[in-house]
Amino acid sequence: MTTWLCQTLSTARAGFPLAAALRGVVALALPLLLGLWTGHMLLAVLAGIGALWGVGQDSSSPYRSRMQRLLAAGLASALGLLIGELALRSGHTAAVGGCLVASALVGGLISLRGPILSVTGMQLLLGTTVGSGITLSKPWWQPPLALLSGVLLVTFLSTSPWLWRRHRIESDAVRAVYRAAAHALAAVGTPHAEAARRSMTLALNDAHDVMAPDLTAATRHQPEAPDTRRILDALGLAVRLGEVVSALVWEGRQRPLPHGVADLPLRMAERLLPRGGTATEWGLVPAENAVPASDRRAPAVRALLDLCETADVEAGADVVLSLPARPWPGRTVRLRYAILLAACVLVAYSSALLLHGPRGYWLPMTVAFIYKPDFGPVLRRALHRCIGTVIGVIAIGAVAVLTGNTPYALIGTVAVFGALMAVGVRHHYAVATTGLTGIVFVLVDLLGDHRPLYGTRILDTTLAAAIVLVANFLVWPHSAGSWAAAQTDAALLAVRRYRDLAPTATASQRQTLRRAAYQRLADARCAAAQAHAEAGPPKRSLPDWEATIIAAEQVCDAVTAQALTDTGGSAGDHAPSCR
Repeated sequence: MTTWLCQTLSTARAGFPLAAALRGVVALALPLLLGLWTGHMLLAVLAGIGALWGVGQDSSSPYRSRMQRLLAAGLASALGLLIGELALRSGHTAAVGGCLVASALVGGLISLRGPILSVTGMQLLLGTTVGSGITLSKPWWQPPLALLSGVLLVTFLSTSPWLWRRHRIESDAVRAVYRAAAHALAAVGTPHAEAARRSMTLALNDAHDVMAPDLTAATRHQPEAPDTRRILDALGLAVRLGEVVSALVWEGRQRPLPHGVADLPLRMAERLLPRGGTATEWGLVPAENAVPASDRRAPAVRALLDLCETADVEAGADVVLSLPARPWPGRTVRLRYAILLAACVLVAYSSALLLHGPRGYWLPMTVAFIYKPDFGPVLRRALHRCIGTVIGVIAIGAVAVLTGNTPYALIGTVAVFGALMAVGVRHHYAVATTGLTGIVFVLVDLLGDHRPLYGTRILDTTLAAAIVLVANFLVWPHSAGSWAAAQTDAALLAVRRYRDLAPTATASQRQTLRRAAYQRLADARCAAAQAHAEAGPPKRSLPDWEATIIAAEQVCDAVTAQALTDTGGSAGDHAPSCR
């Protein structure tokens, strides 16, 4: 559904996220150390819970997006904690259950309307769950502020590098497009050409998402910093480069391109986005001389060489980069999800009352974490949650035996599990759950609750997963398939628009139509992957969305190649139909 969903379904960026791990250590250990030294351990634990949720929402996205996401999470969590705290202080079980159901309804209604609102809805419910499950003796306004302070600490640690590397993330995302284009050019004439072209398209989608705030400002003619303008220009040229590479892939050459051609995108990137801050020379051999005369006659190769010759700081200024907003689930789907989420939370809260009495927060909190279809397949998320909880319980039990319950040992344990959670957020949900489970055990212990909860946590997590799976597969079994079908239809519509309008469109209009079509196709592929990952209907009964998406991509490539050859024919006459 979104790039964020694609990242959830796939592996995170390669490499160990050392900076994120260090942020997890500092954000979780510092509040507890301050609480130990000052004697305000309750507020320190609440700040630690805020830091825990902040680490869970930390990412490698641009600093502006990162700040918006974390602030939304912090404010929603604090508000939810206040609501839950006031309901618990009323002394009425019905008030607690009512506020949980209301928070679930509100959170569910807004969760499927975009990444920021998705985080806001989940954190509102999580805050309400904790507030209604932990007795807080402080004045009513202190716990929400303590929780918010923990999130703000993570926000500061995560966004402070902006001071010395403001545009590093954006420029890296655009450079990745040029690297993917170079790989695609190297793969032309081989069986890997189509897969390489698809990787380039995904890199372009990611670059557009990263640059979305700057693109919005540019369309409103707001003033831009020189560095931002340079990156936007480089992205504009990357859009045109993607068009040329797609045409070369579509040509179906029987032999690879000359060796020097694959290096051209890298040389363009170095010219447009030099790492040292100043443009470097292209080298001793001109781009024209990198291609034999016989190959220069091919329209796509000729277009590539022309593009290289115009690569300069103003090269992309004439390209319209705005894209239409992605479609989100309709009102009926959002309402159905909100009602099911509220019902799951109510069943979880009732089960907690029967099993543990008042203040049982783990069951409804686990439901809030698991039932997030926009975060990935629900079944996979439930399984990973159970596996991570079991491993976390075993790990924290071993640590308790080895270190005892001394405060500094507990804080050190929290720091280690905080680093583990930060790594898991980027690589695997089960790993993140392992870290979260260990941290929560320690925080509860620091609050003075020394009950043996190892088996209880495993039981509660399993029960919460079962509640969610029953709701998802018995009550609403075809939700993922319906969304995949809707996304595929939207992608086919975008492809048909590109096919029908490209022959008479300007270059900028054509590139905008093409980017919209490829972005819709990428979203459809992610939705189809999630539908096949779910275990609702038998997989053999699901439509072959992948074959449809591949055929539609071939239509896009054919349209692009036809536009570059400028023969005056209709690209649709030379491409598979897109019906």
